[in-house]
Order: sequence, then C-alpha cells, then structure tokens
Amino acid sequence: MQMPNIIYGTAWKKDLTASLVEEAIRQGFRGIDTACQPKHYHEAGVGEGIAASINKGLLTRTELYLQTKFTPFDGQDPARIPYDPNAPLEVQVAQSFQTSLENLQTDYLDGLILHSPLSDPEKTYQVWQAMEYLVRNGGVKQIGISNCYDFATFENLYRFAEIKPAVIQNRFYANSGYDRRIRNFCREHGIIYQSFWTLTANPHVLADSSVKKIAELYGRSPAQVFFRYLTQIDIVPLTGTTSVTHMKADLALLDFELTAEECAEIDKLLL
Repeated sequence: MQMPNIIYGTAWKKDLTASLVEEAIRQGFRGIDTACQPKHYHEAGVGEGIAASINKGLLTRTELYLQTKFTPFDGQDPARIPYDPNAPLEVQVAQSFQTSLENLQTDYLDGLILHSPLSDPEKTYQVWQAMEYLVRNGGVKQIGISNCYDFATFENLYRFAEIKPAVIQNRFYANSGYDRRIRNFCREHGIIYQSFWTLTANPHVLADSSVKKIAELYGRSPAQVFFRYLTQIDIVPLTGTTSVTHMKADLALLDFELTAEECAEIDKLLL
C-alpha cells in the first residue's frame, strides 16, 4: 500500500473518533494515523470508523494505509497501559501490537511507529528488534519512529537496524530547525518524513504576505498552499481537522502545483 500524500491524524478526538474517521474516509482520506496510547488516542474508535466505512462500501482494507504506534511506558497513562509494563520490552511490543490489531479490527498494519526513542539507546534498539520481528512475520509492512529530533539518535538507529526505518514522524516547527539535517538524511536514504502540528506551529507562515499572495493567485487558502509546498518537498503532512470543509480543502492540495520560485519564497520562512 503506497502512502498517501496526506494522512488523517486521530489524536485527542475521544468519543468523536469513530464518526470523524468515517467522515474523513468518506471525503477521500486513504491514510489514517493513530496510536495504542489511551492517554491521547481512542484507537478502538478508529477501528470502528474504519469498519463502518468498509461495511458501507466506501473502501476496502487494502485501499487504506493504516499506521499506529507502540508508545513506551513514559508516554502512557499509568492507569490505562495497553500492555504489561513489567514485562520485557519485546513482550510489551507484542502485546501492544495485538491490542492494536483488535482495536483496529485488522489482521495487519501498514505501518508501526515507535512513538519516541527510549531514554536508554539500548532499550530503543530492543524495541526496534521486536518491531523488526513483526515485519518478518508479516504482521507489519513497514516500521518507523516518531518524536526523534536528535540527528545522532536517528542516524544511530538507522545504522543499527537490520530493517531500516521507512518513516519518521516529527513535529514540524522552528524549535527543531524544521529537522533540515534529518530531512536531508531521509531524502538520501529513501525515508518518508511525516509532519504533525504543521499548521498550529507555523502561524507566521499562514499569515505571511507572500503566502497570502500565492494563495490568492491560485484561489486557495494559505493552509492549502503550505500543505502543497510540503508535498512538493517530499513531506507527508498529517491533518487532524474536525471540519468537513477543511477535510475537502486538505484533500484538494494536489489540484494545483507551486512553481520553484514560490516554493523558495515559502522556504525562506522556515529558516
């Protein structure tokens, strides 16, 4: 399953998760991101929304890119951990994976993401090896990592891995220098860079006069222009909008193309 150009994110949607996932699929989203992390995600609600969409003939499972995450203990709500926190790391990964399959009502995942590096690199590698095992056994198509902003950490994981990271998903913001070094590494090694918190963290881009001028030229919104720019520099953005209007707008980003000069103008805003 080829990863779509834009992915629907499902964090913080609680009881609205199932209906919003179904609506996103109805509007045309073919990529869904979630996590086995009850603290911030209602993964079972994602599964309900997908199942309803399949039952209504909106799509088949093979037409959907579905990715979830293994969230280490430090990122979990201690009262709602979806695996045995006292078990070895490889068992935690296996239990989280099985929980995800049940929640999502599927027998495989297109992507499994390590939600963040662990504090000890050796533990990160242990988790990665457990994820590699799931790929080798056919339960997962590809694996990746999220919230990894230190280049050395990412590069060391890549060097260690037998099955290389196919994806990195990071917050796209100025504090990390927009991950330029990591993104260059991704480009060189065929790794897909996914961005989240993309609009929220960059109000200065959406408010910039040059971006507004480009938007007016194409009859688009500044958000559409920014998303289109990202797709043209090989970034797959996540959007978690709850608005049907915005869903339609986000999916229409491939209906136009920015010039190299326009991309360069936007790029200056990310220095």
